[in-house]
Amino acid sequence: MKKVPAEIQFLENITIIDIAEQGKGVGKHQDLVLFIDKAVPGDVVDIEITRVKKNLAEAKITAFKQHSADRTEPFCAHFGTCGGCKWQHLSYQAQTSFKQKTVLDALERLGGVNTTGAEPILGSAKTQYYRNKLEFTFSNKRWLDEDDMANRDDLSMDALGFHVPGRFDKILEIEHCYLQAEPSNAIRNSVREYALKNEFSFYDLRQHEGALRNLIIRTSSTGEIMVIVVFAYANKKEMKGLMTHLKDSFPEITSLLYIENQKKNDTIFDQEIVVFNGLDHIFEEMEGLKFKIGAKSFYQTNSAQAYELYKITRDFADLKGNELVYDLYTGAGTIAQFVAQKVKKVIGVEYVPTAIEDAKANAELNQITNAEFYAGDMKDILTPDFIAEHGKADVVITDPPRAGMHPDVVARLLEMEAEKIVYVSCNAATQARDIALLQEKYTVSRIRPVDMFPQTQHVENVVLLVLKK
Repeated sequence: MKKVPAEIQFLENITIIDIAEQGKGVGKHQDLVLFIDKAVPGDVVDIEITRVKKNLAEAKITAFKQHSADRTEPFCAHFGTCGGCKWQHLSYQAQTSFKQKTVLDALERLGGVNTTGAEPILGSAKTQYYRNKLEFTFSNKRWLDEDDMANRDDLSMDALGFHVPGRFDKILEIEHCYLQAEPSNAIRNSVREYALKNEFSFYDLRQHEGALRNLIIRTSSTGEIMVIVVFAYANKKEMKGLMTHLKDSFPEITSLLYIENQKKNDTIFDQEIVVFNGLDHIFEEMEGLKFKIGAKSFYQTNSAQAYELYKITRDFADLKGNELVYDLYTGAGTIAQFVAQKVKKVIGVEYVPTAIEDAKANAELNQITNAEFYAGDMKDILTPDFIAEHGKADVVITDPPRAGMHPDVVARLLEMEAEKIVYVSCNAATQARDIALLQEKYTVSRIRPVDMFPQTQHVENVVLLVLKK
C-alpha cells in the first residue's frame, strides 16, 4: 500500500458505474479503479482517496453532486458498520438487477455461455426478517462509534452482536436486527440485560476467557423456536440462572439448549448439546414434508425462498417419474426428498456425516423409501464403481459449496453422460468455470438466478444443462 499522491487525493465529479461485493460503489479516474464507501451506481460524487494499491484505490465521499435514482435510505441504524446488509442503500429493484447482471456476466466471461435466453431473477417476497438462523457473539471488546467514544467513560465495553468486518476481536452491539423476525431481538436483548445485571463476564476473544461466548437463535416456518446459549467458563449457578431466565421469560421457546465450549474456535459440531427445556430439535415444513432441525443441522437460512429455489430446480429437471436422480452435495437431503416422490430413486451424496444422518432421519420421518444417502468426499465417492453399483443417473442435481465442483467430479459427470444436469450454485464464478468444462458434452438450456439474501450481494443461480445428441 503506497502513500496517496497529492494530485489525486481529492477528486471531483466521479460517476459511480457499478457496485462491488463489499457494497462499495465503483468509479474510474484515468487508469485508476475507485472503490467508494456508501456510493451507489448513478451517484456523482466528490471523493477523498484513502488508500492506493497499484491501479486500485479506496475512497470516501466528501460531497454529493448528484444522487442516484436507485439510492434509498438505509433502514438499519447499524448500516455501514455491521458487515451484514451492505446493499441497504440500494433499492431492491436495483439490487436484483445487479445480481442478475453479475450472474450473466460471469457465465458469459468465464463460461463462454450464451445467456440471451436467461430467465429473470426471482426476487424474495420478504426483504427484511427473512432469515431463520442468526449467530451472535459475546465480547468484552465492544466496537465504539463516534458517539460511543464521546461517552466511553460511562459505557460498558461488553457487547452482544456481530463481528465488525476486518476486526475479529471487535463486536458491534446490536440493538435491532432486521434479518430475523421476533422474538429474535427480544431474546437477544433480554439475554444481554440479564447478563449485565448479574455481572456475567463476556468472552475475551484474545485471552480466551469469560463466561458467555455465543447465542444462536433458530426459528422455523412452523412457528417453533430454538435458542442455544454457548458458555465458555461459566459456573453451574450462572448457567442455570440464565437458562431459567430464558425459560421463564420466553415460554414460546420450544427447544432451549446450551453448550460449554472452551476450545479456541466457535464451531459447535464437535460439542455436546445439553437440553435445558423442551425438545432437542425444531421442524421445518415444505409441501407436507417435515425436516427435523437440530442444533448442528444445516438448512437453507431463507425458508420461504429455499422453497422457491427447490421448485425451480425441480421444474428444470422436468421429472417424469421413472428417473434415477443423483443429488450431489445433498446436505441434509432436502432437495433429494423434495423430488423423491416424482422419481424412481434418488441417491444423495454429502461430505458431512452428520448431515447425512439428518437426511436419513428425515427420509424415515417422511416415509420416503426410494432415497439412499452416502457420506464422504464427493471425488472419492462418485467413482466408476459407485456408478456401476447404483446405476447411471438420468438426472444429476448438484449444489456444491462456493468453491464449486472438484475437477474429478466434473470428469465423472462427463463420463456418466446423464441426460440432464441441474446445477445450483451460490457462486456464479465457480459455476461458470465448471460449466465451461461440462460444455464439452452439454448445452446450457435454461438459466435463472434466485435472490436468497436481500440487502447483500449474494445470489443463487440455477442452470439446466442438457446432453448433446
